[in-house]
Amino acid sequence: MFTVNEYFDGKVKSLGFSNKDGAVTIGIMAKGEYEFGTSSVEYMTVTSGVMNVLLPGETEWKSVSEFETFVVPKDSKFKVQVDDQTSYRCEYR
Repeated sequence: MFTVNEYFDGKVKSLGFSNKDGAVTIGIMAKGEYEFGTSSVEYMTVTSGVMNVLLPGETEWKSVSEFETFVVPKDSKFKVQVDDQTSYRCEYR
């Protein structure tokens, strides 16, 4: 079955599902800056646009382009900034 998620007053939306590899979401973000928390390791791949990411323990933002992936540790928070509408795929492990 699919789940529909909405965050930050509708500025971030995603569709979730599970398959043989685990839980996955496909989402979109409107222009803005967001802070997310994790309860599992997350592998995020930008599928359209660019994300600027501040990962836990880092002091410098990293630019992540289309088809690049970054990993976020379990039980942490990270910040994302997008300058235009952006889409992503997130795998939870």
